[in-house]
Amino acid sequence: MLKGRFFRNSLILILIISSIPGIIVGAIVYWMGGERLENEMLQLHKNQILQRAANIDDQFSYMEQSLAHWAFDPKFNSSLITTNFFKDFEVARDVTKTLGVMQGSTPLARQVELFVNGPRPIRFYPEYDVIQSSALLSSYSQMLSRGQLAFWLSLDADPDKVGVKDLTLVHKLPGVDFEPFGALLVRINADKVSGLLKTLTPYNVGETFIMETSGNVLVTSAGVSREALFDEALRSEVLLRDSRSGSFLYDWKKTTYTVSYGAFSRIGTDWIYVSASPISAITKPVVMISKLILLVSCSALLLAFFLSWLASRRIYSPIDRLVRLLAANKLFAGNMAEHNDEFKMIEKEWLHLSRESISLQNKLEQQLPHVKEGFLLQLVQGFLYSYSEEDLKERMRNLGWAVDDRLFLVMHIQLTGFENLAGRFSNGDEGLITFAAANMIEELAANRLEQANVINFHDLSVGLLIIVPADRSYTTELHALSDELMQAINHILKLQVSITIGKAASSVIQIPLCYEEAKQALSYRNFENENQIIDLEMLEVVEVIDELKYPFVLEREIIQLIRTGQQQEAGHRIVDFLEALLERGAKEMDIQQSMLQLLGSILHAIRHSGLDPNRVYKSVNLYEQLTQIREPQKMIKWFNGKVIQPFVMELEARSDVQIKKVIESAMIYLQNQYMNDISLDSCADHTGMNAVTLSKTFKQVTGKNFIDYLTELRMGKAKELLIDTELKINDVAVQVGYQHSYFNRIFKKQEGITPSQYREMSRTM
Repeated sequence: MLKGRFFRNSLILILIISSIPGIIVGAIVYWMGGERLENEMLQLHKNQILQRAANIDDQFSYMEQSLAHWAFDPKFNSSLITTNFFKDFEVARDVTKTLGVMQGSTPLARQVELFVNGPRPIRFYPEYDVIQSSALLSSYSQMLSRGQLAFWLSLDADPDKVGVKDLTLVHKLPGVDFEPFGALLVRINADKVSGLLKTLTPYNVGETFIMETSGNVLVTSAGVSREALFDEALRSEVLLRDSRSGSFLYDWKKTTYTVSYGAFSRIGTDWIYVSASPISAITKPVVMISKLILLVSCSALLLAFFLSWLASRRIYSPIDRLVRLLAANKLFAGNMAEHNDEFKMIEKEWLHLSRESISLQNKLEQQLPHVKEGFLLQLVQGFLYSYSEEDLKERMRNLGWAVDDRLFLVMHIQLTGFENLAGRFSNGDEGLITFAAANMIEELAANRLEQANVINFHDLSVGLLIIVPADRSYTTELHALSDELMQAINHILKLQVSITIGKAASSVIQIPLCYEEAKQALSYRNFENENQIIDLEMLEVVEVIDELKYPFVLEREIIQLIRTGQQQEAGHRIVDFLEALLERGAKEMDIQQSMLQLLGSILHAIRHSGLDPNRVYKSVNLYEQLTQIREPQKMIKWFNGKVIQPFVMELEARSDVQIKKVIESAMIYLQNQYMNDISLDSCADHTGMNAVTLSKTFKQVTGKNFIDYLTELRMGKAKELLIDTELKINDVAVQVGYQHSYFNRIFKKQEGITPSQYREMSRTM
C-alpha cells in the first residue's frame, strides 16, 4: 500500500523532535562525567586495597593467637622430653591428632609440626620420627636459641629441596619464659597466601608482595619470592618513603601504576605489603562506560527513528494495521498483490476465519473430556492454588460444569489385593487395571449422580469429584454408590476396594484440601485386603481402639537372625511381626509406622555391624519405597528382597560362616542365661573360644561389646516386666540377674529415669 506526503512529513518531524534531546544529553554526560568517574574509581580502588589488606592482617593475627593458645595446651608439657613415642603410641597418636586439629583450624597453614629437643630429638611432621639429619637438627637448635618466645622465619621446606623456603611461625615450648624444650611450627601455605595477595590486585593484573622492613621479599602473588626488575624498583621506591603506609603513582615501561603500601605488625617484626595495579585496568570501566554512553546515544537515535516510524504508521491509517494482521495468511497476501482491494480481501479472509473457528469448536468438543480430566487432575493436586475462587468457577463453567449454589464432594478409591493375583496380572499392569476400574466407576457414578467426574491416577487409585445441589444430603446415595462399586470391582477385577468419602466443600478452592484429607484418611483402614468404606463426616464418632503395643521381642529376634545371616528365618519372623500387628487391630497408619520403625532398627543394627547401609543398598531411599506399599504380601516380599537379602549377601561376603554360628550360639546362651551370674569367661567356656577372641569376634559380628549386649538384653527384659507385670522392683532386678541397688543405678544410667518412674510413665501414656 503506497504512502502519501503526510506520512513522510510526519515521520521526519517526529524523528527530529525525539532525537535532538537525546544527542544533547548524551554529549553532556560523556564529556562531563568521565573525569569525575575516573577519580571515584581510583579512590574506590585504594579503599578496597585497605580493606583487603586488613583482612590479610586479621588472618595472620588469628594464626598467631591460635598458635599461642595451643602452646599452652597441657599436651605440650615437659613430659614430652622423656616420652618414648615408639612405646607410648597412644600419646604419639594424640599429639598427631592435635596437630591435625591445629592445621585444620588455621586456614593458611600448610603443615603444623612439633619439635621436641630431648635425648633423642623428635619431630612430628605430622607423624613422629627421630631427626637423623645433622643439618636439620642444627636449624632447629638455632631456632630454640633465639631470644624471642614466638617469631617468624623462613625454614627449608624439605631437607631434599635445597633453596626452597617456607614462611614459618614458631612458638617455643613451654609457652612461658622457661628453658625451651621444643617448639610448635606452622608452615604457611604459599598458594593460599598468594591467593590472598591476589585480592590486593582486584583486576588480576599488576604485582603484589609482602616484604620485611629490610626489603627481603617473603611472598608474592605469584606464589614464590622472585627477583624481577619491576619488583626491585617497587621495593626501592617504597623503602625510600619515610612512612608506614601510603600510595603513589609509578611509571614503568610506558605504563602508569597506582601503588599502595602499608605495614603489618607481626610478632617480633614488621612486614610491608605492596600492591601495584595499572591505572588502565582500574579506569577500564570508565572507558567502557563512556563507550556505553555513546552506544546508548546511538541506540536512542535508532529507537527514536523506530518510534517515529511506528507513530507515523498509527497516525496514517488503522486499515493498514488490519491489513498487516491478515497478511500473515499467504493466500490473503497473494490476493492483495493481485487485486489491491483491501476491503474485499478482508471480507474473504473473515469468512475463511469463521469456517476455521467452527472447525476448531468441533475439535474442542471432541477433546473436552480430556481437557476436563486434565483440569481436575491439576485442581485436586493443588497446582491451581494461585487462582481465585471466581476464576476457578469461571473455568469450570467454560468446561460445562454447573457450579453455582453447589456443594463439592470427593471420593478416593484405592484398589488392593494386586499381589494376590500374580497368576492373572503381571507387574506393570497397574495402569491397565486402573483404567478399567476408572471406566467402571465413571459408568456407575453417571447412573446415580448428575455431575460426577473420574480422575485416573494410573497407580491403582482413582478419584471422583461429585457436584451436587447445596439444599440436600447425599450421604445415602454415596454409600449406595460405594457398595455398588465394591461389588462390581470384586466381581470383574477380583480386587478389593477401600473407599474414602471426603467432607463436603462449599467452594472450589477447598477441593484440594478435602481430597488430600480423603487420601490421608486411608491410613485409618484395616491393613488386610478387604472392602472398606471410610466416611470422614462420620469418622469422629468412631470409638478409639486401645493403644497398639509394638512387638519388641519379635524385632530383636528379627535383628538377631539378620545379623547371623539366617535369611529364611528372618523372613518368617517378619511375617509373624506383621501378623502380630494385624491381630491387635492395627490400622494402615499403625502398620506403616511400626514397619518404618522396624526398618530403622534393622538399618541401625547394620551400621553397628560395621557396614555402611548406603553402600549395601546403593543409596536407595528405603523409607520412601516402604511408605508407597499398601498391601501386606507386597510389604513382606519387599522386606525379604530389598532389605534382608542384600545385607545377608554382603555379610556372607565379609564374615566367616563358622564364626557367625559361634556368635549365634553365644547370643542364644545369653538370652537363655541372662538372669544368672554370667560373664565373658563363662560364655567363652560355653562356646569353646578364647575370651579375648570371643570379645573381638562378638563386637565384629554384632556391632556391640559383650557387656553392652548383655546389659541391653537385661534392660529390655526388665522394661517388659515393669510394663506387663506387677512384680516389685526387687523381684524384677532378680529376674534379670541384678542386685536391687545396682539394678536401680544401671537402669537410671541407661534410661535416664528410675524403674519406678519408668513403670509409672508407661502406664500413664
